[in-house]
Amino acid sequence: MLTYSFDHRGNAPLYLYLYQCIKEDILTGKLPKNTKLPSKRSFAKNLGISTITVENAYAQLQSEGYIYSQPKRGFYVMELSRPEKAFLPEDASMPERCLPEQTYDIDLASNKTRPDNFPFSIWTKIIRETLSQKREELMTTPPCGGIMELRAAIASHLKAFRGMEVAPEQIIVGAGTEYLYGLIIQLLGYEKIYAVENPGYQKLAKVYLCNRVICHPILSDDQGMNPASLEAVHANVAHISPSHHFPTGKVTAISRRYELLAWSTKAPDRYIIEDDYDSEFRMTGKPIPTMQSIDMSDRVIYVNTFTKTLSSTIRLGYMVLPMHLLQRFYQNMQFYSCTVSNFEQYTLAHFLSQGYFEKHINRMRTHYKTIRDELLTALKKSPLSPRIRIYEEDAGLHFLMEINTALTDEEMAVAAKSYDAHLSFLSQYYFDTEENIPEHMLVLNYSGIAREDIPKILELLSKILI
Repeated sequence: MLTYSFDHRGNAPLYLYLYQCIKEDILTGKLPKNTKLPSKRSFAKNLGISTITVENAYAQLQSEGYIYSQPKRGFYVMELSRPEKAFLPEDASMPERCLPEQTYDIDLASNKTRPDNFPFSIWTKIIRETLSQKREELMTTPPCGGIMELRAAIASHLKAFRGMEVAPEQIIVGAGTEYLYGLIIQLLGYEKIYAVENPGYQKLAKVYLCNRVICHPILSDDQGMNPASLEAVHANVAHISPSHHFPTGKVTAISRRYELLAWSTKAPDRYIIEDDYDSEFRMTGKPIPTMQSIDMSDRVIYVNTFTKTLSSTIRLGYMVLPMHLLQRFYQNMQFYSCTVSNFEQYTLAHFLSQGYFEKHINRMRTHYKTIRDELLTALKKSPLSPRIRIYEEDAGLHFLMEINTALTDEEMAVAAKSYDAHLSFLSQYYFDTEENIPEHMLVLNYSGIAREDIPKILELLSKILI
């Protein structure tokens, strides 16, 4: 008869402790396969516990497949084929990317939003209203493209701010642009050849490569991606950021935009993905019109996100599909569930439709312009002034600063880290295949700094360069 002591069961329920004891004996081989277990009544009497306790323990073991029952004969141990210990490679340690992200006292490379720039009071108010007014909607599965209320609010914003005439149905909402890129690849086809800007956003190329599609970096000239280069690599899809190229900050000229649109019409499977990631923060003049708004052939897929305008932690992006691709999307991909929660969608829809977003953008544009102007003024008045040149400071939340120095970019980056600072350079955004990569060009992102940080930034750069 099996006997177990309950002296060390702690706070665990009696049946659960008994279940664990029997399970351990089965796993260690003390109870071989086909061993008959004691009847519930005799077992309970022997252990001094209730029959229901034994019954619950047996039921749990049977549900997990450790024992089986035979009518009128009792319970038996199941045969288990236990795998041998798997071979683990020597380097099976926690990868660096899983570790907490490193933070810096001064970070001129990050695009993170400062907490005091987020509209917490308004957001909190809308959250309360959403919880009280949208209880039924919050518990309803949204359409695969996102809730219509949010899509309609985005369409109204695009019309007012970007001059785009799009139907709410054309807008597909997703949890960040990386997710949307994956949908686009499935929509257009894995056999297509994709082209990205060089220099450019390195993560973008990695997304394409991880989806196992051919991706070519196309070296950009002063006007942007060249259609002749697209022809040379037989590209089907060009992924560009014409309103504010990252990281050079250049704006694609209207003549080049029309050349790219003409390229897209020369074959039925050619498309342009327009990434409009920070067009809201053009500091001088009106925002540059989108390529989607001048596209007469339905070849442009417009992509944007609220990461820059609200917070880098709000993983909510959207794309605008041409009508013929929208039909293909709903024919082939309607089974996908929307990856953004109803809670976030209704909150953002209210934030947009009630005019809070427009006020927030205006406030942040003023704030960032102040930061930029004070930083540029401080640089021009500093001892660094004879050794630096500023480029592309009128759009977006970063600009380029060329530095006259004998130090390499890597040496400057290492020196910055010794002062608990993070710098990024234009050379880091080139793909390895290119020669004559420019050095000494700092990509200075000022979205995460405060006015009081500026003297510290000047002191840091002076220590590194002088």
